[in-house]
Amino acid sequence: MHLFDATTRFYGGNAIVGGGLPLAVGLALADKIMGRPQITACFFGEGAVAEGEFHESMNLAALWKLPVLFCCENNLYAMGTALGRSESETDISLKAASFEMPAWPVDGMDVLAVEDATKRAATAVRAGGGPHFLEYRTYRFRAHSMYDPELYRDKQEVEEWKKRDPIALFIRRLQDQGLWQEEDEARMEEEIAQQIATAVEFAEAGTWEPVEELARFVYSEERPPPLSSPARGGG
Repeated sequence: MHLFDATTRFYGGNAIVGGGLPLAVGLALADKIMGRPQITACFFGEGAVAEGEFHESMNLAALWKLPVLFCCENNLYAMGTALGRSESETDISLKAASFEMPAWPVDGMDVLAVEDATKRAATAVRAGGGPHFLEYRTYRFRAHSMYDPELYRDKQEVEEWKKRDPIALFIRRLQDQGLWQEEDEARMEEEIAQQIATAVEFAEAGTWEPVEELARFVYSEERPPPLSSPARGGG
């Protein structure tokens, strides 16, 4: 949840629902002020749409025409609440459009549809079109966490959605075009397993952060210059 890697321009996850939204707006504002030709892509779930910082961030991004792409992954249940029970307007792209920014829904179960929509939106933002919003309409097959009993949805519903598994559908499309063979799947699985093993090995070999670093950057480490003492004249 707190992964962060500035070298790859990944500015971290956030334990606060919707907490990444104002951070993304701040990054985009900094890029605009500094004249940097970059955009900020902010990913969040539909559960964050019910939070106040969502509306504040959307409003400021639109008002200041910031180079930020909002990417909402709508899986219908957030942590465990059906969308219709938390939102009066369940069309999230329509809600985003009310902030006067281009917004449209995307089939989140279609890999190529997601790629195409994201490319178009990112290109528009880079061209100075201001913030854009994409609602990826998708579904999660598993529980939100290991403590989630999934009492809020029917198991048959999950099985129906699994028929639209984006990975399986994409592989089938590649097979139809003669671009995918059985050995490709075996090779991919082996490569993925090796990447995971390498990452686990790297993490286990890591060292703990020194306790002295615990409170670093809670406050700015830059100190303003001391104020000069006023000159005092003789009597």
